[in-house]
Amino acid sequence: MPGETTKVVPLTCHGHSRPVPHIHFSSLVDEDQYYIISACKDGNPMLRDGTTGDWIGTFLGHKGAVWQARLSSDASLAATGSADFSAKVWDTHTGEALHTLSHNHIVRAVAFPNQPSPQILATGGMEKKLRIFDLSSASSTPQSYEIGSGVHGGTIKSIVWTADPNIVITAAEDKKIRWWDLRSQSSVGEYAVEGVVGTCELDNTSSDGVLSVAAGNSVYFFNSKSPGSLVKSIKTPYEIASVALHSGQRKFVTGGSSQNDTWVRVWDFDEEKELETNKGHHGPIWSTSFSPDAKLYATGSEDGTVKLWKFTSGPYGLWR
Repeated sequence: MPGETTKVVPLTCHGHSRPVPHIHFSSLVDEDQYYIISACKDGNPMLRDGTTGDWIGTFLGHKGAVWQARLSSDASLAATGSADFSAKVWDTHTGEALHTLSHNHIVRAVAFPNQPSPQILATGGMEKKLRIFDLSSASSTPQSYEIGSGVHGGTIKSIVWTADPNIVITAAEDKKIRWWDLRSQSSVGEYAVEGVVGTCELDNTSSDGVLSVAAGNSVYFFNSKSPGSLVKSIKTPYEIASVALHSGQRKFVTGGSSQNDTWVRVWDFDEEKELETNKGHHGPIWSTSFSPDAKLYATGSEDGTVKLWKFTSGPYGLWR
């Protein structure tokens, strides 16, 4: 791929009034359509068209900062975790909150299994508890159970459902990445990273199941299907807040974690070297992700914006 392909002006999505700690893409819906949701500390997560960044709707109801937001693979449902001690599950067509799940502390992480119209949701946060909620019952207060009581030694910052619906991965502030089996309700593997955990996300550009973790100055790539199995880690000269992998092109993107490092960097996965530095944000980049068609990537920042960056040659979306 020639270097000029991504040297384009990013699309900037305005609308949030506070920092954006997390963004998440749906899978491809109807051949080439997909969506993106952004969590925001203004308490108002937003749904957008993933290709153009056009605003579709805002989910209204949280009374505190929203730390994480995710879409179900078919984009029919959204889930959000908030500082108001709740997680909510939303209907993305009507914007209505279908479930409000009460917690005893700030909810930092939510995750659906990778299936259409999922009937369960995993949550985690400052309670240090991994909970699984059953959304299938008609009752307005879904039942939940906790997995691995007492194991997390810090706030759960991210939860990822692997391709196997029985295996969930957590990343916590105790600097541990843990694999959990829902059948035995126990940990089946863990890995200690160096430095504060930033993002922990599955590569959505392929079915390889590579898990990318940003922690301190390093990025870690795991085989999500094999608990605790590190593919490689790369130490960089920078403090890294977020990372996203493009398996097909064997490149990854990182976001800087300080007010002095607001750059988006593109790296070569095999040679472990920096290929590009992209400027546009005015604050740390807390979240980054490739689109499900792998032709753009998105970044969410402390500066309150979401930006979309083209990652393919030739015209795409609004880039003509």
